[in-house]
Amino acid sequence: MKRSRINDILHESEAFIRSFGYALPPFAYLSPDELKTSDHAEIKARRMGWDITDYGQGNFDDLGLFLFTTRNGLSHDLGKTSAMLYAEKIMISRDRQLSPMHRHDLKVEDIINRGGGTLVLELFMADAGGAIDRSADVSVMVDGMMRRLPAGGHLKLDPGESVTLFPNNWHAFWGEGGDVLIGEVSTVNDDLTDNIFEQPIGRFSNVEEDEAPLHLLVSDYDTHL
Repeated sequence: MKRSRINDILHESEAFIRSFGYALPPFAYLSPDELKTSDHAEIKARRMGWDITDYGQGNFDDLGLFLFTTRNGLSHDLGKTSAMLYAEKIMISRDRQLSPMHRHDLKVEDIINRGGGTLVLELFMADAGGAIDRSADVSVMVDGMMRRLPAGGHLKLDPGESVTLFPNNWHAFWGEGGDVLIGEVSTVNDDLTDNIFEQPIGRFSNVEEDEAPLHLLVSDYDTHL
């Protein structure tokens, strides 16, 4: 992705988020130089902040996702009895924009339709080896009530509805009838190691630097800071 396109998406996404009365935290607006200071070491270590991905495929409009991580624990704290073991994101899935089939080894997450169109999830169970089981029915909890779908069934969430996904839940999702503002509340989020995709694709975008970054993405932290 060209950096100029990323900068445009940042502007568009921030405006969409604000249209629902959701305010991003102050660190969202730090410049790249401001983010370099030691005061912001925890933000960088916890990989909080902006995240725009086309999954390395160069076709963001059809295959992509906007994310902003507002809070996050640390993976090495998992298993402790007193630690920050949770994470929160705000995301935007555009109308018919696919987030491809994947699951996680560790993360349990609530995916919440915060507003806009309908959020559609395609769901499968994992088999004993972790691969997609294309025959098993899927059981998930939707706002505290169990729902059962056939393998590959489509779960549709209207604004205000949510689903809880466990590591054995393969899922892909997209917006329908308009762009969707999505909340995610989960255990610690580790996008470096805890995403297993059905297809051999990457989690982050390959960035072509055609102009200066408006804000750094979490995927920029290792190279720009």
